[in-house]
Amino acid sequence: MDALRAQDPPRIGDYVLLARIGAGGMGVVYLGRSPGGRLVAVKVVREEITGHPEALARFRREAATVRAVRSAYTANLIDAGLDAAPYWIATEYVAGPTLARAVRERGPFPVVTCRRLVAAMAEGLASVHAYGVTHRDLKPQNVLLGSQGPQLIDFGIARGVEQTALTQDGQAPGTPGFTAPEVLTRNEVGAAADVFALGATVAYAATGRAPFGGGDAAAVSYRAVHEEIDTAGVEPGLAALIRACVEKDPARRPGPAELIRWCAVDTALVDDPAYQPLVAMAEVVPDTPQRPPNAAVLAIHDLPTQGPPPSPPPPPSRPNPWLVAAGVGAVVGIAVATAVWLLPGNGGEGGGKPDGPPGYIQDIGTSRHAWNGLRESCNLPGEEQPPLQFQYAVTTGENDPTGEIPPGKAEIGYRLKYEEPNLPPYYVSVEVKPPHLLDTDEFGYVSKAADLYEGDETQWKNLVYPDDFSDRAGGKVRPAPPLADDPGEWTVVYHHATSDKNHRSVVCHGFTADTVSE
Repeated sequence: MDALRAQDPPRIGDYVLLARIGAGGMGVVYLGRSPGGRLVAVKVVREEITGHPEALARFRREAATVRAVRSAYTANLIDAGLDAAPYWIATEYVAGPTLARAVRERGPFPVVTCRRLVAAMAEGLASVHAYGVTHRDLKPQNVLLGSQGPQLIDFGIARGVEQTALTQDGQAPGTPGFTAPEVLTRNEVGAAADVFALGATVAYAATGRAPFGGGDAAAVSYRAVHEEIDTAGVEPGLAALIRACVEKDPARRPGPAELIRWCAVDTALVDDPAYQPLVAMAEVVPDTPQRPPNAAVLAIHDLPTQGPPPSPPPPPSRPNPWLVAAGVGAVVGIAVATAVWLLPGNGGEGGGKPDGPPGYIQDIGTSRHAWNGLRESCNLPGEEQPPLQFQYAVTTGENDPTGEIPPGKAEIGYRLKYEEPNLPPYYVSVEVKPPHLLDTDEFGYVSKAADLYEGDETQWKNLVYPDDFSDRAGGKVRPAPPLADDPGEWTVVYHHATSDKNHRSVVCHGFTADTVSE
């Protein structure tokens, strides 16, 4: 839970905002307090996408779904504002960590706890399915471990079972590694797809590992369709239960009721001695609004699992994965790839095993990206999909309220939102193109490549422009020019490099630099 920032409103509807809980696919989630003192979670759509028809339709669908599904395993809808911006919904506040955080910080669950978790989540799915709704994005990040049991959250892409799986732009719903094969290959969404996701989620709880391995989204989804789930080291009976849930043929998967019988639990999950300490991981709730005096004035940018255009989290030295100053200096996005690319290697050309740690990437005639600050977009997308949960950020000195970044400089960072252990090196090099190069194919100024997975990949890896950038053409090293030398729209491109001459862009964004005195 993070403090409010300067741009956050003091209240939404009748609710006083106390802190930031985190982020959803389309906006910020706040902790709020009702006039009578009740705590609520208030999800607010970011202003930039309020005119995006699909985004608003998705948000209203989420509100309708949460309103319709009244279950002990979901946070009930309390209030909503859907007629005019800002659009928001308020649900019950559930104190407790996500399943992802609990495993990440405390390690895999015991076998008995996993069986009780399966039974509780299966009962929750049965309750949701009884309303004719499929969740479609069940995963460890969308399961809260509350004092009354696990709660399913984030119904942003939930729909009736008769509705199509794909969005208007053709992307499959869900998250790679937790999305069922029939959704990826045939666009079939049904209750069995949620059971597949349940099995993958419990596999993560039992092992602490990604159920179908790590890497880019295309590779993970390929394994989900064609290979077996990772149950190495799992107790045989529990491993068999998990494998039954993730059968490739949805008709062969057990239903929620069968799973509950299979688990044969005689004690509630909330009474499990291993579960109770996890509930105690709930963050402390502030009594009064938490807002630091020098908070940044930011706006939101994110690339969600599926849905509206990108939206940014905060600057890298103040890591909350949602906020950024739109069109001026700070830009952050979460690139969460969805997958209908099912052939090995798709989306990863230029990838593969590194030829050794790259140094400074060289111009190979592919530098055609150009940022348009007015439209807040690049003229070209990335050449390959970024790693799952890749985040990036840019903050200029003129827009850094902390004063940590000097005027005339920019801090450029990247990280993974969640840890991806035991993955091979993935080298990232950042290219910065000044405005005078935007109409050319000429290469910009580059940073030395660094392994995304080295050390703690959830911590921001920060670079300073121009200090950490240079032009390496022709074997000569030329320092990068100051921002003040070329005011206007600057382009920032994140490259995946397997060698100095083998690299592909994964994310393009940019920022505006004004004339400043250094």
